[in-house]
Amino acid sequence: ENIIDREYDYVMSMDEDGWLVGGGYKSFDYSGKMPYIDSSHTELLRIGSVDPEFGGTSMEQVYDAMDSLSFPPFAVFPEYVKGGGGGGSGDDGDDKSVPSGDITLIVSVVDTYEDGDSYSSYEEFLDSLFDAMDAVGGGPCMDDHDTDPHVSMSRGVKFKSSFHQQKYFYKANLEVAVWQAMYPKGVVIGSSSYSSFPPDSGSKNKQYTGYGNLYFFFDRANITKAFPPNRDLTSTEEYYSSMYMKGHSDSYYASTTTIDFDYNKQSGSGSGDNEQEYYEHNPYGWKAKMAKHDMTDGWDLPPSCEQEGETFFGIPLSQNTDSKLLSTLSFQNQFDFEYLVDRNFTYMNSFGTNHGWLVGETLGNGAGSIVDKDTAHIPLFYTGSTNPDMGGLSLESLIKIGKKLDFGTLYIKPAFVFQDDDGSIKLQFEADANSALGYLYSSLCQMIGISWNYDSPYNDLGLYTNCAMHAAGDRAKYGCGPENGQSGGFCPQMTLAYRVAFQSEDHAAAYLARCNDYVDYWRSLYPSGVAVGTNKFCPDGGCLALFLNRYDVFYVFKPELGGSWVEFMGGTSAPTISPAPTYDGGCDNPHNMHLDKCYKKKHARKATAVAWDSLGSVGQLSILLIAFMSSTLTISIFLARAKLRRQDGESYLGFLIRDIKGRKKKKRKKLRKKAGHGTLDVDLLSDEDEEGGSRSVPARPGKSSMQSSSRPPRSSTRPPRSSTRPPLSSTRPPRSRSTSKARSKSSNPTRSRSTSKVRGAPDTPVGSEDAEVKSTKSSKSVKSSRSRSKSKSGTRSRSKSTSKNPRTPERESSGKERKTRTKESGGKDSKESKKNEPTRRQLV
Repeated sequence: ENIIDREYDYVMSMDEDGWLVGGGYKSFDYSGKMPYIDSSHTELLRIGSVDPEFGGTSMEQVYDAMDSLSFPPFAVFPEYVKGGGGGGSGDDGDDKSVPSGDITLIVSVVDTYEDGDSYSSYEEFLDSLFDAMDAVGGGPCMDDHDTDPHVSMSRGVKFKSSFHQQKYFYKANLEVAVWQAMYPKGVVIGSSSYSSFPPDSGSKNKQYTGYGNLYFFFDRANITKAFPPNRDLTSTEEYYSSMYMKGHSDSYYASTTTIDFDYNKQSGSGSGDNEQEYYEHNPYGWKAKMAKHDMTDGWDLPPSCEQEGETFFGIPLSQNTDSKLLSTLSFQNQFDFEYLVDRNFTYMNSFGTNHGWLVGETLGNGAGSIVDKDTAHIPLFYTGSTNPDMGGLSLESLIKIGKKLDFGTLYIKPAFVFQDDDGSIKLQFEADANSALGYLYSSLCQMIGISWNYDSPYNDLGLYTNCAMHAAGDRAKYGCGPENGQSGGFCPQMTLAYRVAFQSEDHAAAYLARCNDYVDYWRSLYPSGVAVGTNKFCPDGGCLALFLNRYDVFYVFKPELGGSWVEFMGGTSAPTISPAPTYDGGCDNPHNMHLDKCYKKKHARKATAVAWDSLGSVGQLSILLIAFMSSTLTISIFLARAKLRRQDGESYLGFLIRDIKGRKKKKRKKLRKKAGHGTLDVDLLSDEDEEGGSRSVPARPGKSSMQSSSRPPRSSTRPPRSSTRPPLSSTRPPRSRSTSKARSKSSNPTRSRSTSKVRGAPDTPVGSEDAEVKSTKSSKSVKSSRSRSKSKSGTRSRSKSTSKNPRTPERESSGKERKTRTKESGGKDSKESKKNEPTRRQLV
């Protein structure tokens, strides 16, 4: 980490892998580099191909050879950091852009000699290693000499200027000088932690790492097996190996201020040196055509952009991503790119980088290429760095821009397969400037393209970037294609592999002919192009994606402002996550239908469905069983009832209808009996009687007046009940269906009032004999009733009467009908009032 420039103080850009040492990259790095792990290593012997059928050496053969060897822990001494070698654009002298190269740490293995030996332990190990490889039948693809030990740090590096390059190498080699002071005789590399080999085996193969191990690398990012040394470290070796981790290095950093070795020289892997002719990056020499970029080389950045970035808008074409970080494993099923690759090396000879086929490499591939997942895609618009402090546009802002893009369904149509000037194999798609894809590119340039040639971008959000690799004035009609201007950045292509070397020109021609035959089949299959997608990802096809890098699809946007969702790390399912509404009109506005609130409102589930799902499988099964058991029980009860009560020749359906009707009639009759409004519904033994109050029930119609006139008033003291009761008349006049209520609340004893209403008769005062006679004549005969009244010191009268006539003045004055309670005071008025009240006990 101390010899790399992660802050971009000196370096302008690198290839898509970035720094190979110093901890690797995380997925959300501002530079958008590939999220590889730290792959620091020094190579001792290149095995080459691991496929014996093509002259390689299998991994089992390598394991057998290494297991037969015995070697001590080897110490490594850091020499210096150098540049040069490799590189791409700018090295041929014709292009005035900044030159690029590799950065490498040169190391050496410390020679130790045993007593009386003429060869060092490392030299003897190399001789024994080659003999062991020959013994197990190693193939001719293996190098016949050892590799100069070195650590590849980065490739395709472009510095801001030659001055920045010199400053970087001085800083890096000053760190190496500190290491040399700390480890004057080298240091045995290792760790006290635990690791798993191979790395995807998890904890089942976890073992102590230790110090002085040698490792077999299938590729630079995958160690498959470790081979321990034949002895433990000595006390001196152990001291130096753990010095840095124990914090004993501070004094060396303070004392080392100069570099005592020459680092401006040619040595180690590759060629070139740290002394370059003067150069400086001219941001105003940037061209819109630079958007068609070689990903194995660094970028030439536009003005006011201080950091590169690999983030872009594009179309995902992966068939099987095999990624644990993405919600979708397949982005399209319209194209199978396996027909365009040469996994058996029938035509090709080698790859120029550690990467193999970008549409997916297989584990254990013969070339030993990095086992990349399927990253097929069409880059459309490179947005650059996502660091706003370095001139870029943040991911949050890019998502807001993407949600503003009103584009149509994106149709693509393959055109041909070719090899470009950088040696990469690419699949070209038709660059129709008038298609939805062309309009989308032009819209992106207008919204977030960089200011160039007096053209400035514009968008409603006021979000802009200085690091996009496209100009604001660029349009799709200026891009590649037979009908376009060939000067812009619009060129839909998909890269199949980087820097492929063929066995011969004839092999290259045969490979391209085979590929284009299959492309012709696709063109006949989709004459108007096709909107790619699957039934789970963008089922309607034609979606746009925001890529963090070619590995990771972060955000997806549907055409016609149809919604958007997070695709990376299983964030959401489409569409749920979104900021607050940005258009007026709320959810009634179609532009807001991709928002959380609007989507849930439109696709709200019914409460019954939610409740049913909340029961779970066990609860749902229980409900179904209960319903089934209830149904069978009901049917059984019905059949048993029908068997007992069904009439001869009556069907079950007829019995069911008759049974239901019969039950309804009985229910109505029962309800009529319960609902009464006469005096018979009054409880004769109420709580009020027990408290000492008296209660009287009106006498039978026709006799109340005679009884009240003939009988003297009762005394306040109740005589003992007679054992014999007067005989009741067998024939009684019909009782009037009338009710009356009266209540006296006066403090002085007053005569009780009662009102009586008779149908068809005018209202008469209470106590009038004429009124009683009329009431008796107009009443209908009813069943005889008996009443019983109790009295101690006073009487309480209660009568109810219903009539169609309006209320009497007495009732209007009393308000609502209530129970009347009077206390006997012994006064004259009270006795007179009792003469007109029914006093005969009636048995009910």
